[in-house]
Amino acid sequence: MLYSGTAFLALLVHIIINFHVIRNTHYMHEKPAAKAYRGLILSVMAFYIFDALWGIVYDTHIISAAFLDTELYFVAMAATVFFWTRFAIRFLNEKNRFLSFISSIGWMMIGFFGVILILNAFYPVMFWFDAEGIYHAGNLRYLALTLQVILFMSTSVYILLTFSNRTDARIRLHYAAIGAFGITMSVMVVLQVLFPLLPLYTAGCLLGNCILHTFIINAMMDDRRMELEETLRREKRQEQELGSVRKMAYTDSLTGVKSTHAYIEAEEQVDRRIANGEIEEFGVIVFDVNGLKNVNDTKGHDAGDLYIQQASRMICGVFKHSPVFRIGGDEFVVFLEGEDFKNRKILLATFETQIEENLRKGKVVVAYGLANFLPGRDNSYHRIFVRADHSMYDRKAVLKSMEIKTES
Repeated sequence: MLYSGTAFLALLVHIIINFHVIRNTHYMHEKPAAKAYRGLILSVMAFYIFDALWGIVYDTHIISAAFLDTELYFVAMAATVFFWTRFAIRFLNEKNRFLSFISSIGWMMIGFFGVILILNAFYPVMFWFDAEGIYHAGNLRYLALTLQVILFMSTSVYILLTFSNRTDARIRLHYAAIGAFGITMSVMVVLQVLFPLLPLYTAGCLLGNCILHTFIINAMMDDRRMELEETLRREKRQEQELGSVRKMAYTDSLTGVKSTHAYIEAEEQVDRRIANGEIEEFGVIVFDVNGLKNVNDTKGHDAGDLYIQQASRMICGVFKHSPVFRIGGDEFVVFLEGEDFKNRKILLATFETQIEENLRKGKVVVAYGLANFLPGRDNSYHRIFVRADHSMYDRKAVLKSMEIKTES
């Protein structure tokens, strides 16, 4: 049972360290090298299973079960060799005659094992069990294992000699790990030939897989993590840049209030909310700065810009909790909701007091017009705006007359 216990332990460790590969949830699972690596992991896992079962059925002397399990044991062994060559070739990602030759040998190994194992079912050329259930190795078993040693060793030596001069230390370590796997397996296969009843091939697979996992898979996962971190940093920078651009586009450069772009989006949002029945209380105030043309004509456009900024500060100073939009040269709009809508009369009274004081002092004068949303009547924002705009022009005329009286 010691034989089976070793294989079961190897199987458990194998599953733990390669769980994400077995489930095919590793991040590179669609790449050719990763597919070959998963094939290697699955074939090694199958080999551990059949190796563990072999110790059990061999100790119980169930010859038929031992014979079938031994056949599957060699099938899994052949698959392990095949997928290791596929992984090594695809990981190197190069094409030359030697690697093509190794690829062909890998396919030939599969075919060789298949033919020999079928033949062995009728004539014991690879292994057999005597009447007492004792295992005996045939000559072709030694030939098969010898071919594996040649394949493992030649591929490993080629990798170590050819790729050891790469400038990137991490890449050199990856190639060294693949070479170490092949050399480890070569040594263990030789020992397996010398001691056929010891689980040395299993030990070789476990050690070799730990080398690959530690020096290639973990390193690749670290690379992936750093790649993802860099991607996140880049996306964050792009998001910040887009946020800055969006802020510039949605902020009026002269006054700092919301721009025409922001106003258009806000208007569309109000229309959606009206259509969905989400608005109950809502008001629109339209503002127009009086006398801007006269300021521009007599004092210049710089003075006109200052005049607009003063008007904007006055509007924002009263309607502190509502979005303020500049929708034209001297036109502003305020959306009233919540507390500002409930306190609209107080706020407008405060605003009127400021306007009257400015009239007396000859400062900036702003006309306004308020319109409230009428449920059941207003089916769009535009209807509210039109009423507010008309009200603003009425107020503008009143202010004009007040200015004339003040001047006279």
